[in-house]
Amino acid sequence: MNIAIKLLAVCAVLTASGGVFSQISSPLEPHNVVQLASSGVVDVQQDLLTVTLGSTRDGADPGAVQAQVRQALETALAEARKTEQTGAMEVRTGAFSLQPRYGRDGKITGWVGSAELVLEGRDFVRIGAAAGKIQTLTISSTAFSLSREARSRVEAQAQEMAIDRFKVKANDIAHSFGFGGYALRQVSVSANDQNVGPRPRFMAAEMKTLASDAPVPLEAGKTSVVVSVSGSVQLK
Repeated sequence: MNIAIKLLAVCAVLTASGGVFSQISSPLEPHNVVQLASSGVVDVQQDLLTVTLGSTRDGADPGAVQAQVRQALETALAEARKTEQTGAMEVRTGAFSLQPRYGRDGKITGWVGSAELVLEGRDFVRIGAAAGKIQTLTISSTAFSLSREARSRVEAQAQEMAIDRFKVKANDIAHSFGFGGYALRQVSVSANDQNVGPRPRFMAAEMKTLASDAPVPLEAGKTSVVVSVSGSVQLK
């Protein structure tokens, strides 16, 4: 009889303990939490230009093809160096490759070599003039973007705008529901660019009508720097 009573007492204690642990471990459900999102947008003129020039040679002798590509690149590099200036126009080499060309029977029938030269900077006129004077390479692509300094400055403006809008929205919602204010629970910030201006007016067909040493026509557009803020607040 005593043994049965002791066993019942132990079971009661374990049951009670289990209930207490269960109650402590279960998280409290959040109440009066609101998810919010806002954004700040700043339009800015693109101030960095990247022009990529390239050359491709084809032949049966890989050594001869490589020599031709290298010579074309060296000649173009020497011409570009004449007007290189830090910040305004910087010059660097890009991809350089030599690859076999295969026939239908899977055998090598020739070799294709290619090389790239990149002109990059803020002086669009200087870059366009330099690209027009290079005769051994042709323009393969142009791209406008923001310099690191401009991006940092504009992102700071857009971020401040997005955070201010987030705060105003959170405060308005709190008051609309009859609360005195809010407390920030979690927040995330992200930034990206969206092109909104005209595209570069360089076109391959247009290049055919230019004189051999004529400046390349280039025109930058605008980009929108967008900073988004999202998160949750606790109304109180």
